Amino acid sequence: MNTYTKYWFLEGFNLFNKLGRITMMRMCEILEMENINKGETIQLLKNNEKSIFFLKKGTIKIIDALNNNVKYIVKKGNIFGELSLYDKQAALEEQAVALEDCIICYIEADRMENIMEKHKSLKNGVLKVYGLRIKKLERRLRDLLYKDSALRIEEFIKDYIQEFGEIEENQIVAKNLLSHKDIANLTNTSRQTVSNVMSCLRKDDIISYNSQYISIPKKLLPT
Repeated sequence: MNTYTKYWFLEGFNLFNKLGRITMMRMCEILEMENINKGETIQLLKNNEKSIFFLKKGTIKIIDALNNNVKYIVKKGNIFGELSLYDKQAALEEQAVALEDCIICYIEADRMENIMEKHKSLKNGVLKVYGLRIKKLERRLRDLLYKDSALRIEEFIKDYIQEFGEIEENQIVAKNLLSHKDIANLTNTSRQTVSNVMSCLRKDDIISYNSQYISIPKKLLPT
């Protein structure tokens, strides 16, 4: 795709709001783009170089390559692969898998670092993303200590629907992209426990779900 098409694809990323059109155009000249099919693994190492990725369309999950456990989920309009900017060795242990058809842009980590050094707003934005993911990890560790498995699963499902869903009448509806094993990884529980808790939540009319969608009444989520 040409530079102008890439520019259009990067619009809407809050990360680039303060860069200005000229800087954005220059950045687009060195970006690469790919269409990724559902279920496909995204190679975080491009031409033997770590890259930073921008997700324009779709949803992906980041997996710990050492144990195949899900670490976190990324939705459209966000970046991933930023760990290579702060911990290159740990970054080698991550993999990304498309949960649905995706469109991504990517740039070599070294080039991204150079741009970040020239534009503090971008540097601060990437650092904020990295910091938020660290906070989520810390929250998961606290939850493991102080909350039982059923509560961890229920809160995760509510958070997922709120983050990835859209309002439809009195419901918030999200695509049901995660397997019970994925949810178990993200809540430090077992797949059977996830199945049991989700069945109970559906029986109590807290959530509704099928193979494609999962929803919750709007009134049950915090305003």
